[in-house]
Amino acid sequence: MQQIETHQTPLPSAKKLAVNVLTIKIGGGHYAALKALSEVIKRQNLPWEIRVTDVDEILEETLAKTNKIVDPFNKLFGIPGYELWNKILQKGWTGLQLIMMFLGKLVIKIYHETSVEIFQEYWEKQQPDLVISLVPLYNRSLCDTLKKVKPETPIVIILTDFADCPPHFWIEPTTGSYVICGTDKAVQQAHDLGVAKERILQTSGMIIHPHFYEPINCDRPTGRQKLNLDPHKLTGLVLFGGQGSMVMLEIAKRLEHLHPQMQLIFICGKNEKLASLLQQRNSKLSQYITTFTSDIPYYMYLSDFFIGKPGPGSISEALAMQLPVIVERNASTLIPEKYNTEWIQEKQVGLVISSFRKIAQAVNEFLDPVSLNHYRYHVAAINNQAVFEIPQMLQKIVESNSNLR
Repeated sequence: MQQIETHQTPLPSAKKLAVNVLTIKIGGGHYAALKALSEVIKRQNLPWEIRVTDVDEILEETLAKTNKIVDPFNKLFGIPGYELWNKILQKGWTGLQLIMMFLGKLVIKIYHETSVEIFQEYWEKQQPDLVISLVPLYNRSLCDTLKKVKPETPIVIILTDFADCPPHFWIEPTTGSYVICGTDKAVQQAHDLGVAKERILQTSGMIIHPHFYEPINCDRPTGRQKLNLDPHKLTGLVLFGGQGSMVMLEIAKRLEHLHPQMQLIFICGKNEKLASLLQQRNSKLSQYITTFTSDIPYYMYLSDFFIGKPGPGSISEALAMQLPVIVERNASTLIPEKYNTEWIQEKQVGLVISSFRKIAQAVNEFLDPVSLNHYRYHVAAINNQAVFEIPQMLQKIVESNSNLR
């Protein structure tokens, strides 16, 4: 694996770089990574022009103009594939994920040559100096197209998952792209799949927004009191992404009997119904309930541990804020997130339970100060600086490719 020295100061550049960042509309993690990366690029004063290339938008525009490609999900269900997938996530119907992933890979394979043709026109107009992919599945088509239009342009795939789900998910070794990995597992996968050693780069973790590294000017007990919480009671943060999850109601009910010892902060995202149901509970449990907020770092700062889904962003944000985690792993866990639970256990930064029906047992372990301090010790050993490391890695890739021309 190539070792790259990273800096917090900008490196010199002869011209402003045209940088296209690939995203998709499935979930929110890709756009969250884009926002975080864009913010740090701005702070590091790198001379880059960031252009967002949303793959789903380009394909939809093509569908509207021609019959070159057919979205089978739209044909069968009346909504685009990405909307169907998002609905599955929101409803918790993750048992359908194997079918969706199989069909998604099949459709992309069938329409490979057509998508190359579609994106050829796009890249001819864009003429990028650097292409960064924050998305899985589409990388082979996009790379093959760019090679035809502007073969000297470096392509960098940044895994926003802890590990790949081969074949043809994140890593496409035949494309000659660079691969930036946030775990040893992903690095090993890249090697095993045949990516050239010099094109595998490793960061210290996943991309999260720089807000999670900024000091919070607030006394924790005072901050809790402002939320009508006990200033000294053990506090858990319950968060299930931007859409929330009805499992948060079950978690509240199953932790009710622990009200003398702990309290909870619920962040329900855009799920107003969930927030209302939590508020209406006749509960002795001290709790603070809010909907969508940009103050996640603040609420994490006021907390002692995290309860949520094993998403790479959620886990990484909690650990950056020094919170041990409790997550669930079972048949309904998203395929790309299964390894995340193994990583949590390997690093001893939290607990993995088979069902949130067992949440009280897990929280009881954190109520033991000796046990909680064990997890806190291992959380403190995680030093994820990926969002600051990656821009300098990208700059060096551009400079290296310029020198080879």
